[in-house]
Amino acid sequence: MYNHGIRVQEKETSLATPVNGTAGLQVVFGTAPINTAADPYGAVNSLFIVYNFAEAKNALGYSDDFSNYSLCQSMDANFRVFNIAPIILCNVLDPVKHKRENLAATYPVLSGQCVVEIQGILLNTLKIKFGAQELTLDTDYISNFNDSGNVVITLLKTGQAADATEISVSSQSIDPTQVTANDIIGGYDVATGKETGMELIRQVYPKFGLTPGLILAPGWSQNTSVAAVMASKSIEINGVFSCENLVDLDTTKAKIYTDCEKIKKESGLSSSHTIVLWPRVRVGDKEYAYSAIYGAMVAYTDAQNGDIPSTSPSNKALGISKTVLEDGTEIILDQVQANIVNSAGIVTMINDSGWKSWGNNTACYPGVDDPKDRWISCRRVFTWWGNSFILTYSKNVDDPANYRLIESIVDSENIRGNSYVSQGKFAGVRMEFNEEDNKVESIIGGKLQFKQYLAPYTPAEDILNVLEFDPDMIQTAIGGE
Repeated sequence: MYNHGIRVQEKETSLATPVNGTAGLQVVFGTAPINTAADPYGAVNSLFIVYNFAEAKNALGYSDDFSNYSLCQSMDANFRVFNIAPIILCNVLDPVKHKRENLAATYPVLSGQCVVEIQGILLNTLKIKFGAQELTLDTDYISNFNDSGNVVITLLKTGQAADATEISVSSQSIDPTQVTANDIIGGYDVATGKETGMELIRQVYPKFGLTPGLILAPGWSQNTSVAAVMASKSIEINGVFSCENLVDLDTTKAKIYTDCEKIKKESGLSSSHTIVLWPRVRVGDKEYAYSAIYGAMVAYTDAQNGDIPSTSPSNKALGISKTVLEDGTEIILDQVQANIVNSAGIVTMINDSGWKSWGNNTACYPGVDDPKDRWISCRRVFTWWGNSFILTYSKNVDDPANYRLIESIVDSENIRGNSYVSQGKFAGVRMEFNEEDNKVESIIGGKLQFKQYLAPYTPAEDILNVLEFDPDMIQTAIGGE
């Protein structure tokens, strides 16, 4: 195009560069408006690691329709509410399988453009006619999406419909309502070797060289079958790694705070790797599953702590404006009510000079009170340290089992531990290599066993100040002896 003169052009506002953190690396499963993505048919049951909102939108599309497109909750929570990256996204909505037909209808053309106000249209399925003539893409028209997700058809002046006042349009749209919990759960096809849904957790490390920190499925994790699979997928990832998972308690069943314990038990939520959350949240006009906001907050908290999950994610600002149920009913808990929810091993929220997360217990509480498993921060430290140990020393597998190797591992781990202790992140860390654990027969058999002691600080959950009246102070103040 030839330009002569002075012009302006507006560009979407750029977001600040996110803080990077991976201790709380979120792997999120759900649905996205992939019809607006760069490659809709390649965006199904595949893992995408994204570092900013633009990357996420390009890979999977974006919509504020969080109820139909659940992955957009995490996109928004991470890149707009907390500004933290990266996250890994997996869309299970399949445009080949989850679709509907849009029958031919006539639409007006104004100033050479036609807007088709139907959501989810797949551009490659558009069939456009001017009278009896079928129009050809890039010859007679071009098409794209507007900010509302509707298709805009622009008739080219060199095309056969340049003077049209109306055209006939038919198409196919993706249909997120056809996606089921089984699509989120996924599986392994023996015949093709293809993995779908949460089975793709296995691919995170081989594909990206990173280990999952948190498994999420906002909008789906309240389903007991999905939650059960999330718990099972949080351990023995690739046979050796583990992580935590965020499960939303069903707010159609747990409608008041005293319902939560009962619904949690009925849902079978008892894993030490599971963090149960209640209720839902709103930021302005947008409503999210709590897990989407909580996951972003946890990752942000870790990043602010040197990418170490030793800080409790309780009593942290959430950046939300309201807490609600599925039906929109507002929930306002005071500390006494929130503590009752906490006592059942459920994390909730309180408004204390702003909405804050409230709760330190994993789902195994109150049935299990081992600090390693009960406290969210301690459980996450043990998970993170174990994964880190494997990643750090996997290169030494098959090295000679000699003193140099043993000394190298023990010294390295103790130096690492001491650095965290000096930073105030741990009370203590110690590794040992004991003779009684390593008999000659075991060493000859190629086995080395180390013993490591970790003491992350437990959260100061209950701070008590005992106040007592001292009459002697009165006597002293008025001059008595």
